[in-house]
Amino acid sequence: MKEYKAVLAADMDFTLLLPGEDIPAENVRAVKRLQENGIAFTIATGRSSFLVGKFAEKLGIDIPIITGNGGALFDPVRRVDVMSRDFTDPKVRGLLKLMAENEVNATLYSVTGIYFMRCSKRRFFCEDYNKDVEPSKQAPLFDLDDDCWKRDDLPPFNKFLLIDPPEDVFSVIENDPDLTYISSGPGLYDIMTANVAKGQALLDLAGRLNIPADHTFAIGDSENDISMIADAKYGIAMGNACEEAKKAAAYITTAVSEMGFAKAVDEFVIPTAAKFT
Repeated sequence: MKEYKAVLAADMDFTLLLPGEDIPAENVRAVKRLQENGIAFTIATGRSSFLVGKFAEKLGIDIPIITGNGGALFDPVRRVDVMSRDFTDPKVRGLLKLMAENEVNATLYSVTGIYFMRCSKRRFFCEDYNKDVEPSKQAPLFDLDDDCWKRDDLPPFNKFLLIDPPEDVFSVIENDPDLTYISSGPGLYDIMTANVAKGQALLDLAGRLNIPADHTFAIGDSENDISMIADAKYGIAMGNACEEAKKAAAYITTAVSEMGFAKAVDEFVIPTAAKFT
């Protein structure tokens, strides 16, 4: 693996691209400029490891990607997860039973694929991703029935994505010290094991790459990006970011529609990293 002097982690939706759209050519070129200047680039996303491969290829990412909001690190070159912070088996079974009994719109992420509870409305998003991906690189999709929590062959899971969960279900999750939850969009809640966050994953990744913590950059816009904006030495907020993200940032760029990512790369990241030895 190539040696880098710094690393920049970027959120995807509303930071690097608009949801449902491709990465703008200007941002692709900005990533290339980072790499040419000795700065590693990676994505830090709430998405499953199986839903980032085609973007990694387009950007030429050669280091692990932070997925599941910090729940996993995915090597896009070897196409394997190199780390996954999984729920314990009893916790998974309890959560699955809770989801089934309350007919929750729930989708689960695993190193083996993406799994859908009976009431999940997320399959369309994953099927749309698979449309223009060659079969060998498509996301494996599986359905779970209401009795899945009783199965002997449950795979490991590192994230539950809940959409508009009932208040009583959310209350159970909110008061469970073994869980971390965060909003990743209107009505969207990502549930991970305790202490999982993009920020800690970025610092762990920097350690794997032998990059000092003082040489870390992060850019994002939403609540689930605040930890990495705060934990990176140089946090960057998009112009369209939530106020909390902006408060945590050392630099605020323009909005995603104004190519704020590329602007931050050229006007802040590369000039700052040029001073590193």
